[in-house]
Amino acid sequence: MKPIWIADDDQSIRFVLERALAREQFATRSFASAREVLAALDADEPQVLVSDIRMPGGSGIDLLAAVKAKRPGLPVIIMTAYSDLDSAVSAFQGGAFEYLPKPFDLAAAVELIRRAVEESLRESSVRDERGAEMPEMLGQAPAMQDVFRAIGRLSQSNVTVLITGESGSGKELIARALHKHSPRGAGPFIAINTAAIPKDLLESELFGHERGAFTGAQTMRRGRFEQADGGTLFLDEIGDMPFDLQTRLLRVLSDGQFYRVGGHQPLKSNVRVIAATHQNLEQRVREGAFREDLFHRLNVIRLRLPPLRERREDIPALTRFFLAKSAKELGVEAKLISDAAVQRLAAFDFPGNVRQLENICHWLTVMAPAQLVEAKDLPPELLAAPAPAAAAESPAPVAAAAGAPPAATVAAAALPSTVGAGWLDDLKREARRLLESGSPEVWELLTRQFEGQLIHTALELTRGRRIEAAHKLGIGRNTITRKIQELGLED
Repeated sequence: MKPIWIADDDQSIRFVLERALAREQFATRSFASAREVLAALDADEPQVLVSDIRMPGGSGIDLLAAVKAKRPGLPVIIMTAYSDLDSAVSAFQGGAFEYLPKPFDLAAAVELIRRAVEESLRESSVRDERGAEMPEMLGQAPAMQDVFRAIGRLSQSNVTVLITGESGSGKELIARALHKHSPRGAGPFIAINTAAIPKDLLESELFGHERGAFTGAQTMRRGRFEQADGGTLFLDEIGDMPFDLQTRLLRVLSDGQFYRVGGHQPLKSNVRVIAATHQNLEQRVREGAFREDLFHRLNVIRLRLPPLRERREDIPALTRFFLAKSAKELGVEAKLISDAAVQRLAAFDFPGNVRQLENICHWLTVMAPAQLVEAKDLPPELLAAPAPAAAAESPAPVAAAAGAPPAATVAAAALPSTVGAGWLDDLKREARRLLESGSPEVWELLTRQFEGQLIHTALELTRGRRIEAAHKLGIGRNTITRKIQELGLED
């Protein structure tokens, strides 16, 4: 592994960080100015750069910009004794991994550097993947593989296709793929959402109109059928099409001809129709809201697109794809996402399906505080959802905000799924003994013992690293520091 570079004109800061990192088996290299760092960067590269914001020979912000220009994937931690808004904003706008105000807790600083190292290593492993061309569609789930196979079978066909699936599941993306891989792929692809256009305008949108056909028709207008000539017309939300327009659409599909509104000359249609709906068309037919003959015309080949909750195994790949896509659109470095955050996403039901996941990734690209997205960085609607079973050790952050019971009560409630029932029996017997003996402050006594044992065990597992222990326990850094002091666990 490459060394950690420390840039600070204060020798004592460099010395303290060097010693602390050496204890954690990290190699280091120190610099007293930004100029020295840039000179060294021409021949070498660190795993992580930790830089002061104010140094002789150039500021840390200028150094950050220069480093990002040369090494875009290098995590940079900005330190400053001037904890002002401008410094923080400038650091994050420049692509800093994190902003570390002085004076800082040494253990917290080392833990932050450790996270940056993990991200750097992860970044190296996915850099080639990012450089590759973005795929047209993603899906390893069996249901999606069935869809891909169907697209392949239909690649040499002009047959009408009906795509069904919930809103946001990607029906238009499937339609575009069917068009692209068909004999009409070189022709136009025209999409129209029949539910989004008022009934009085939809007929003109589809078939066009002649000049003077109605008030406001100052010129002749070509409709979507004409615009899609030689290509594909995608009719989204076909289940919401007005009943009288269904008759006109049926005639086009049957005869291959149509008239513009106000026109008398038939026009030939050379268009492949792909329709989509989130509704149950059979039910709409039974209700008399959709023509049965049109339904059978459209339902030649039906493709069902599964909702995202039925293809959870695709969520990790889709998440990384959308993070990369969002970063490219915004012109920023793509975020990485931790395994815990991915597990939390995979446990969510996504009522808005793939579109909702894409929006969340866009939100994370803008709002996540660090380059590595942790579970706690996810938007509120995900944090409010039940945590995945595998993450039972980390209660959802929303519990505290919602006025949940004390930490001991929350943890005890989760114990039956993680430890044997004997532990709870011991706790019950101890509680009864204290209550029967009339001991004062039983709640306070047992809570202190419970919290003390939890924190002590977590610190043993993390070899004294408080930030990591807090993360494992599902509490904040300030909380674990305060509890350690209150419970007398400093040693």
